[in-house]
Amino acid sequence: MLDMDTPRWQDADFTGLRAIVFNCTLKRSPEKSHTQGLIDVSTAIMQKHGVDVEVLRVVDHDIATGVYPDMTEHGWASDAWPEIWERVRASDILVIAGPIWLGDNSSVTKRVIERLYAMSGLTNEQGQYIYYGKVGGAIITGNEDGIKHCASNILYSLQHLGCTIPPNADAGWIGEAGPGPSYLDEGSGGPENEFTQRNTTFMTWNLMHLARLLKERGGFPTGGNERVQWDQGVNFDHPNPEYR
Repeated sequence: MLDMDTPRWQDADFTGLRAIVFNCTLKRSPEKSHTQGLIDVSTAIMQKHGVDVEVLRVVDHDIATGVYPDMTEHGWASDAWPEIWERVRASDILVIAGPIWLGDNSSVTKRVIERLYAMSGLTNEQGQYIYYGKVGGAIITGNEDGIKHCASNILYSLQHLGCTIPPNADAGWIGEAGPGPSYLDEGSGGPENEFTQRNTTFMTWNLMHLARLLKERGGFPTGGNERVQWDQGVNFDHPNPEYR
């Protein structure tokens, strides 16, 4: 039975949350991105309910390859990542979106994950890994099989870094196997696909719900997960071996 004291979903207000979405298409602007087409569905829901959303098309930025915070300190002439990182740090919701190529995530997707990994040694104000308190999701597009494979790689990577993953945190669309229409192409059926519509909607709402829960309680709970204390010798009830 519906609790009349519970706010209706139509009235849900997530003002104060920030989201950053990495579009890992291989196509530079202004070329049409089918991945962007599906991103737009998710971000429209977020923006309607007050979330401050930034979509970043990765190939339009001079992001160096590597696994260090600033690759100009490792031989690269330039690197846009340090500035982009400040926007990631300020975000509550982190979504990685990209196409399938040869059954796997794009090279651009891999680069983003590597640069996110480069920051994983940082800690937050509670002494936890820097991604604690952020929630993660994945959006996949293509015209070959691989949505679940690609999404599982992204979501595993995000949780390994410290993000919290809500239920149903992935969405995607693929056409028929082999060459054929992509998501935004006329007659593809992508925007009308009920499975994709449902998954994209559920993912988006679950990202917002979980991000708000974590933000309202000041992040992910501390207790047994503070890297700073571990480095100082606190073992959080782990049975120490004799040699430690």
